[in-house]
Amino acid sequence: MKYRTVNELEHFEFAEAYIAEVRFMTGLFVMELDQVKILPENSCNRDIRTMRANGLTLTIGGAEILSFVEEGYKVYDADGKLREQKDDIVLPVEEYAAGFRRLEGCALYSAEKKDGIYTFSVDTEDHTFLLVVKGEQDTEEWDRFLNL
Repeated sequence: MKYRTVNELEHFEFAEAYIAEVRFMTGLFVMELDQVKILPENSCNRDIRTMRANGLTLTIGGAEILSFVEEGYKVYDADGKLREQKDDIVLPVEEYAAGFRRLEGCALYSAEKKDGIYTFSVDTEDHTFLLVVKGEQDTEEWDRFLNL
């Protein structure tokens, strides 16, 4: 990879980025992403405008998954009556790999970091997932800048 940043998650915009792959190995969480926006404040961005990257690898070192939740939802009819309700489903550790495969090809709604806790919200066709990862540092790597 030509470009690499460390602990600059806030200098990227992940909304509407697409997830190509998610992997978790002991102490290492990796997301392969397309359509990530690189903000002008990014240390590698020599331009004064927002750029984008495909094939960006986001790696969280010293990672531990705190929770992986398929968020619940409510469905109402045209009269405002509740027709269906699904509660949140907390995925057990043994279902993480299958859950990660379900995220591939989906849109990342947000990626945030606060006090070493990374929160990812992912939109699928019909509902959302919330993934919370604790980590020591994040690195972002990509090959080239693209115009928006």
